[in-house]
Amino acid sequence: MGGPSPGRDAPERLRRRLGLPDAVVIGLGSMIGAGIFAAPAPAARAAGSWLLLGLALAAVVAYCNATSSARLAARHPASGGTYVYATQRLGPFWGYLAGWGFVVGKTSSCAAMALTVGTYVWPGQARAVAVAAVVALTAVNYAGVRKSALLTRAIVAVTLVVLAATVTALLASGPPGTARLAGGQGAGVGGVLEATGLLFFAFAGYARIATLGEEVRDPARTIPRAIPLALGITLLVYAAVAVSVLLVLGPRRLAEAGAPLAEATRAAGAGGLVPVVRAGGAVAALGSLLALVLGVSRTILAMARDRHLPHALAAVHPRFAVPHRAELLVGAVVSVLAATADLRGAIGFSSFAVLVYYALANASAWTLTPAEGRPHRLIPAVGLAGCLLLAFALPPPSVLAGAAVLAAGAAAYALRRARSARG
Repeated sequence: MGGPSPGRDAPERLRRRLGLPDAVVIGLGSMIGAGIFAAPAPAARAAGSWLLLGLALAAVVAYCNATSSARLAARHPASGGTYVYATQRLGPFWGYLAGWGFVVGKTSSCAAMALTVGTYVWPGQARAVAVAAVVALTAVNYAGVRKSALLTRAIVAVTLVVLAATVTALLASGPPGTARLAGGQGAGVGGVLEATGLLFFAFAGYARIATLGEEVRDPARTIPRAIPLALGITLLVYAAVAVSVLLVLGPRRLAEAGAPLAEATRAAGAGGLVPVVRAGGAVAALGSLLALVLGVSRTILAMARDRHLPHALAAVHPRFAVPHRAELLVGAVVSVLAATADLRGAIGFSSFAVLVYYALANASAWTLTPAEGRPHRLIPAVGLAGCLLLAFALPPPSVLAGAAVLAAGAAAYALRRARSARG
């Protein structure tokens, strides 16, 4: 099947600098920051006391997607993730659609994470703080992927310490308030599926490992180990935090919370820990933003190599070995979105686009042969069906906006092909 075009000459190649610990940490930085501090409140609003079921279903779909992505990344270890896999396995149009969905969806995720940083650091000036965070992290990414990985490792360590302290304080605050798990609003199949789709936003960070395939040492061995390891650690952290917050706040209060962990800590009588939790939330969201910008810029690099985007964006810096023009573009666009976008709308839109992206990853994994390391057929089948079901269970505005942007991208692709055919 059609693969990426030629033009991957030496100046456009990235360097393999990341080992297994670096890859796992980048995945953790993406997932833990996004999930714990941004998604639980809207998910509780949809599912009420069934929030934990939504978390479990999101984890199942994420596991299927992670397994499919890991097998594909081992087979096709290049920057671009599902854009590369779908191009190779399904054809150029499906690869383009996957790449387009990832770029627009994850750019929206970047804005959501930047706004989360602003909300936790300085609620009254959240947008200004968000833009400053984007500018600072763009500068870090520009200086090289090793520096990004080292900073992400420090961020993940701080985040895990803060979360451990928070969970301990919540569970030690008194007898478990199991009665608070009942009576939440929005329970029902539709509410659970909507919450699952929103919580999937929190798990989607493992793709960052795959999109860095060209910068990972021994990718055929490293990526299939790093993705499930990062996902498993994240699930354990999510479950501990979700249970402890629900026991303290209950689904109704959680649904209304602007900063759920900080409010739960205050409600548990550990007010002295609230500034630490707010600082941890900001640090975690910074880690997620850092890894998201890495992933989006690498997908833009791959699409620019194949001229689906301006080829100038395929440039790799001769000293820092990063796609510097792509990173600067992402930083500029995310800064504008952070100054204008709505946090909850950004999460819903991002979830729709990224679920379509992973649906194509599972469809690509279905085409693998046993000799190519194909997973059990049930895994890509469940992943594909789950992604499509959750995508269309999201709030209608998110579905309509996501479908419109994907349709616009498909129309642009068709127009470009028609012009090429005439030329």
